[in-house]
Amino acid sequence: MKTANGHEIIQLFEKFSPKAFAMEDDKIGLQLGRLNKKINKIMITLDVLEEVIDEAIKRDVQLIIAHHPPIFRPLKNVLTDTVQGRMIEKLLKHDIAVYAAHTNLDVAKGGVNDLLANALGLTNPEVLVPTYETKLKKLVVFTPLSHAEEIRHVLGKTGAGFIGHYSHCSFSAKGTGRFLPEENTNPYIGQQGHLESVDEVRIETIVPEQLLKKVVTAMIKAHPYEEVAYDIYSVENKGEVLGLGRIGTIDEMTLGEFAERVKTALEVDKVRVVGDLSSRVKKVAVLGGDGNKYFKHAKFKGADVYVTGDLYYHTAHDAMMEGLNMIDPGHNVEKIMKKGVTEILSRMCKESGYEVEIFPSEINTDPFKFV
Repeated sequence: MKTANGHEIIQLFEKFSPKAFAMEDDKIGLQLGRLNKKINKIMITLDVLEEVIDEAIKRDVQLIIAHHPPIFRPLKNVLTDTVQGRMIEKLLKHDIAVYAAHTNLDVAKGGVNDLLANALGLTNPEVLVPTYETKLKKLVVFTPLSHAEEIRHVLGKTGAGFIGHYSHCSFSAKGTGRFLPEENTNPYIGQQGHLESVDEVRIETIVPEQLLKKVVTAMIKAHPYEEVAYDIYSVENKGEVLGLGRIGTIDEMTLGEFAERVKTALEVDKVRVVGDLSSRVKKVAVLGGDGNKYFKHAKFKGADVYVTGDLYYHTAHDAMMEGLNMIDPGHNVEKIMKKGVTEILSRMCKESGYEVEIFPSEINTDPFKFV
């Protein structure tokens, strides 16, 4: 195990939640501090409030990863006798970096909306609002027969060969490879100065563009040749569609019964409900945060009920007229990302051999109380 620096941690995190997934003009990425330092402790939080910063200082944290960007609007000044200025001063004094993953974390597989869908027990969840389509590449590599199976395994293990719900997809064809090792070579097969013919296998597979570097690096590492022959092609095939929100099904129940499930699953005391509590619901849409403008997507895709936060009065009326039930558990239910991201990033760091402690903030940042 080794101690990683901030750049290594964020590079790992962005494999899970790439910046490319974010909506246009979203304020994501490193917001304050520096990454060129050793990272021993990382805290995951929904919001960066002064109490959260004090918690990070007390626990000797070097990096905070937040869902909501603490600097969302441009700052005209930093006055340390204001709350925001004091927060920035504390972070700088204690050399705590703050990194924000906002809508990219909403879109990411395993991110906020998948966590919410899983918590609510949605079966076969799909994307509610498509926002991003993965670009695909065709990777072709030539390998001796002795290593063909190993190469295919490595390609599949690192993320190549996914077509729909099928993994490890590839095509192989046998042929003859020819090469002449020149001076200063150390050929796995053949001798310097002698033209060599080898029975080889051509292996081709599909690779998501964001995984291409990782897949090629792993393939070269597993390949026996000193110089690996491979090709990369652009293809027109449609890649995986990602986006905001999820829609799936549950065992049929009343709207009132489902509202109770929402309260329990998302750990809230109260929810606001639009619709007849005795109506039956089976198809459920959910979108973390403020999902007001997407309620028609839920209706169009056949949802019986739409779960989202910050519900507006007039949006509720519009949904009633459309015949769509709605449940508002509040914006703060996105706190589910604290535990989810902690588990995912901890696993990724362990697999990469990084010795780092990652934990969720224990501060409740919900500004609302029901009385």
